[in-house]
Amino acid sequence: MNENDLRHLRRCVELAAEAVDAGDEPFGSVLVSADGNVLAEDRNREISTGDPTRHPEFALARWAAENLAPPERTTATVYTSGEHCAMCAAPHGWVGLGRIVYASSAQQTSAWLAELGAGKSPVRTIPIQDVVPGITVEGPVAQLADEVHALHRRFRTSN
Repeated sequence: MNENDLRHLRRCVELAAEAVDAGDEPFGSVLVSADGNVLAEDRNREISTGDPTRHPEFALARWAAENLAPPERTTATVYTSGEHCAMCAAPHGWVGLGRIVYASSAQQTSAWLAELGAGKSPVRTIPIQDVVPGITVEGPVAQLADEVHALHRRFRTSN
């Protein structure tokens, strides 16, 4: 984990805050090329659109499939505020994207949601590597976990 990784993860947390401001759950993601250029970014949009598949990680996989050649995909990194769910990990693997770096883990998120009285997820929490074998995954990042946790609290207490 280097300063560039942290910079991109901080942007993911900003996007997650934008999601909460729009009434959506706090998730944000950034797709970065091998040379460090931001290619695309998105935030969660599932509540505002009524479509529970509108996760930013899924959107970035679609964007990559439409805009990048396979060699570019394999060297790109997806940064995200929260570890991919199974629904988002699968297209990441199918499209052939590279490394994943996340600020907070699915286990952390599950614990926070339980603490906040949220209902159970309709999808089982499983590690990304169980969905996409051989993928390089880094996270969680302790210094950003408190910010992500605060966003989950803010979302749950405002809705």
